[in-house]
Amino acid sequence: MASLCLHRPLRLRHGFAIAVTGGLAGPALLLTPLGAAALPRIVILATGGTIAGAADARSHAGYNAGQISAAQLVAAVPGLETLARIGTEQIAAIGSQDMNEAVWFKLAERIDALAAQGDVDGDVDGIVVTHGTDTMEETAFFLDLIVGTSKPVVLVGAMRPATAMSADGPLNLLEAVLVALSPEAAGRGPLVVLNDTIHGARDVTKTSTTEVQAFRSPNFGPAGFVSPNGVVFFRPAGPRAPAYKLPPAPPLPRVAIIYAHAGMDATDVRAAVAAGAKGIVLAGVGDGNASRDAIAALADAVMQGVAVVRASRTGSGPVMRNIEVADDACGFAAAGFANPAKARVLLQVLLANGISSPEAVQTAFDGPI
Repeated sequence: MASLCLHRPLRLRHGFAIAVTGGLAGPALLLTPLGAAALPRIVILATGGTIAGAADARSHAGYNAGQISAAQLVAAVPGLETLARIGTEQIAAIGSQDMNEAVWFKLAERIDALAAQGDVDGDVDGIVVTHGTDTMEETAFFLDLIVGTSKPVVLVGAMRPATAMSADGPLNLLEAVLVALSPEAAGRGPLVVLNDTIHGARDVTKTSTTEVQAFRSPNFGPAGFVSPNGVVFFRPAGPRAPAYKLPPAPPLPRVAIIYAHAGMDATDVRAAVAAGAKGIVLAGVGDGNASRDAIAALADAVMQGVAVVRASRTGSGPVMRNIEVADDACGFAAAGFANPAKARVLLQVLLANGISSPEAVQTAFDGPI
C-alpha cells in the first residue's frame, strides 16, 4: 500500500502535472506538460544582464554582464523544452546600467509584433525578457506604458552571474516561463519574476545590492508567487490605462532627476534647465519636498516651459498635492506612488506624446497603478 503514495500525478490549473515520486532520497517534484504534442509557444528576448554574466579574474566575485547568449541561458534549464516550444532572440548584450532608449524601442516593437503576428513557428503565447536587475523596473514600466498586448510579458533576471556557485538565473528563468504560460498572467501588463515572486511593473523596485530577494513591491505588495505546485496570483488583474504611442524613433525627451538633500540650493535645477531638460523629476525628501531655493528654481523652470513632477526619495508612500508645497501655484505635478525613476519614465513618455500641461501630467500620474 505504501508504494501507492510514491507516485501520484496532480493536475494543475496552468496545464501541467506534478508527479510526486519517492525513494531513499525522499520526495521529488517532476513538472511535466499535459498534451505535449501541442505545446504553447514562448519567445525569450535577451538583453544581457547579470543573468547572462560570466566570471572575471579581477576579483573572486568579479563578473561581466551580458556574456552568455539567450540560447545558452535556455540550455542551462533542463526540461524547459518540455514545457513550451521555446524561441530565442538576442535584442542586446549589455549590463542594465547601460540600458537605453534604443533597446527599449526594439523591445517594445518586437513584443508588439510577436504578440500580434507570432514568428516563423506560429502564434506566440507569451514573451519573456531577460534583463539586468539594475534598471529592470524602469524597462518594465516603460513596456507597461507602451505595449498594448494582453498576452503575458515577463521580465526576469538574476542577482548572481551564470558562472557563480548557486546561480539563481536558471530557476528564475524557469519560473518566468511558467508565469508566461499561466492564463492568469494575461491582461496584467509586464510582470517581473525573481526568487519565486511575481511583481507588477508599476510598483516593483530593486531594494538590495546583493540579496537574491532584491525586488519588492513596497506599496501594494507582490502580485503572486511561483511554487512547486504552480503559479498563484493574489488578486485579479486590474484595469490598465490605454497604451501610449511609441515615437517613430528615440530619443525620448530629456528628463532629469534632481536628488534633494540637506543644504540644497538651486544649482542642480538651473543646470538641468541649461542642459536642455524638457522635464524635471524631484527626488524629494519626505513628501517630495526640497529647500526653498530649490522649489523656487523649479517654479522658475515651469515658467520656462519645463514640466516638473515631485516624487520622493523615501522608497514608499504617495506624494500628494498641496501639502507642504503649493503645487497649484507652482505648476507642479505630484508623482503619487511612482518612485523617481518611474516618474521620469512616465514623464518622458507623456512629453513624447505631446502631454505637458500640469493638469494633463497630473491626470496621467493619477491613473491606474
